[in-house]
Amino acid sequence: MKYKNLLPLAGIPVLLLGACSQNKSSESKRTVFFDKSGMDTTVSPGENFFQYANGSWYKKTTIPESESGWGSFYTLYDENLKDLRAILEEATKGSGDANSKKVGDFYSSGMDTAGIDRRGFEPVKPLLARIKAIGSSKELVNFAADSFKDGEGFLFSFYVGPDDKISTKNAVNFQQAGLGLPNRDYYFNNDPENQKIRNEYVKYISKLFTLSGTDSVTAKKNAADILKLETEIAKSHKTPVELRDPVKNYNKFAVSDFQKQNPDFDIKDLLSRFNLKTDTVLVGQPSYYKALASLIKSQPLDLWKNKLQFEALNSSASALSAPFRKARFEFYGKILNGQQKEQERWKQMVSKTDGGLGELLGQVYVEKHFPADAKERMLKLVDNLQKVYQKRIEDLDWMGAETKKKAIEKLNAFTKKIGYPDKWKNYDDVSIDRAKYYENLQSIAKHDYKEMASKLGKPVDKQEWFMTPPTVNAYYNPAFNEIVFPAGILRFPFFDFNADDAINYGAIGAVIGHEMTHGFDDQGRQYDKEGNLKDWWTKEDADRFVKKADMVVKQYDQYTVLNNLHVNGKLTLGENLADIGGIAIAYDAFKLTDQGKGEEKIDGLTPDQRFFLSFAQVWRIKDRDERLRMRISNDPHSPEMYRVNGPLSNMPQFYKAFNIKPGDKMYKAEADRVKVW
Repeated sequence: MKYKNLLPLAGIPVLLLGACSQNKSSESKRTVFFDKSGMDTTVSPGENFFQYANGSWYKKTTIPESESGWGSFYTLYDENLKDLRAILEEATKGSGDANSKKVGDFYSSGMDTAGIDRRGFEPVKPLLARIKAIGSSKELVNFAADSFKDGEGFLFSFYVGPDDKISTKNAVNFQQAGLGLPNRDYYFNNDPENQKIRNEYVKYISKLFTLSGTDSVTAKKNAADILKLETEIAKSHKTPVELRDPVKNYNKFAVSDFQKQNPDFDIKDLLSRFNLKTDTVLVGQPSYYKALASLIKSQPLDLWKNKLQFEALNSSASALSAPFRKARFEFYGKILNGQQKEQERWKQMVSKTDGGLGELLGQVYVEKHFPADAKERMLKLVDNLQKVYQKRIEDLDWMGAETKKKAIEKLNAFTKKIGYPDKWKNYDDVSIDRAKYYENLQSIAKHDYKEMASKLGKPVDKQEWFMTPPTVNAYYNPAFNEIVFPAGILRFPFFDFNADDAINYGAIGAVIGHEMTHGFDDQGRQYDKEGNLKDWWTKEDADRFVKKADMVVKQYDQYTVLNNLHVNGKLTLGENLADIGGIAIAYDAFKLTDQGKGEEKIDGLTPDQRFFLSFAQVWRIKDRDERLRMRISNDPHSPEMYRVNGPLSNMPQFYKAFNIKPGDKMYKAEADRVKVW
């Protein structure tokens, strides 16, 4: 399922009418909405507005040892974890209904680290034994396919979701797979940091083998061989930038034709083993499956069995005893993300419960923390911002009437999902045992697979959500042509019922505008109002859009972090377009309010200054170097400094508010300013 979210999922989401997620009966009324102490007024706003707005906060903020970064999203996420913990600890008492007992028992099973430690790696031994018993390449492929129904899954990657060109029909969508590092570039970049990551990856693989009984010499050889095999697999992978092209990643085959392309696989048999009955498949990256078949033939069977054993241990490590948990954290937490120590166990288990049983836990969360009228109020807010966006499209000087008409039709066809689903998912087939955390995870995985596979042959259910209610994030889904705002993000610092309009418009207003703009970014614009991948643009307008988008690429390509490591303008293009459009739409909406029309100062700041500073402070996030380096390689979102400075450097209203002049670093000549939406 493709969707465009506000933040990377790792690592954590108009006339404002009061879409308030605070439970006012139990929470004190907030009176301060802007942190002046976090500003660094020794920095000129025209020099670096992010630093001007956040510099003092940035200097004095220490990232908690258990985190890869800290700031607005993190602190709100932390608050939500505490709220969810209270719900779960009450549920562990067993006094609620069956659903409450299920989430309470699952949480308890993961909190019982002493019991988990006593079991060692016993839970995964049957799976390892089945892998060791594989006697041929055919058995290897069959085992990999059969394992999906058991909550595992090897070698293949697929989901059942909308056919991009027939958005009402579910289809099997195959994707590239087979790598343990974040993307193909980690296997080929030879800078010192990537070499270090590969070396540490080999150590991690070796550690899992030794922990499960392999002697150290054999374990080291297995690990080195697995890295070599994955490097060969990586040659068939598309880059993160290439994966952003929806047309090139849409390849539809009759099953018989896909069979001809892959004669070494029995495609019909594989689909049967997946419990998927279909005559056609979508294959995002056919080169991967050709390479996979070739490598299964050319590489030793024992090497493939070792790789599957590693994948089984790696995917299970967080549910096994302390040495396995520590080994996984040392690589994925510390080496890749820079965390100094693991999160507290309760935080890990709250997140796991939200991820595994999110719509059971979410029902209680919204009852306690999302007032009954908030959903309707938020819908009105979104409707008003939508009207502002329509006016901006009507006033565009680069788009013709025919394309404008279709753009407005698409905008007005948005489905708006606020807070939580209208229809909750059912988890009756999930079995939970307080003494068996590993098996509980397996039961949830089996449920998830069964739920996914059951979609095939049915119409697309556009009521489905792809984030849980407590999530501090938001997303646009092109196949559904929808914008989604979970309850978790609809609270301070993104929104507060008692804040002035400048604060709320600069924060949640920009978030709403951001998600709306995703419907018209370089990817989203290729989908029509029904969610179909279809060209609805005139050629002239499409060419003009591409030229404007190229300006955005060039602008962000110039930004650097960590000793001249450049932002990838092509990788981040969609999010940058959404950031630029989002703040512009929010500003227009703000100017319709009484405060936006006036000049009354608060905290010595004009309404416009307060609006732009609110926007900048929402994005005050500080990343560890390791996390930032991984984001540059893999994340379609720009670093937060450029999510602030980039869009604002294109806004004449910002220039006026802070007296930005030629010669200032934030200043761009009018001809160089980007205005798309």
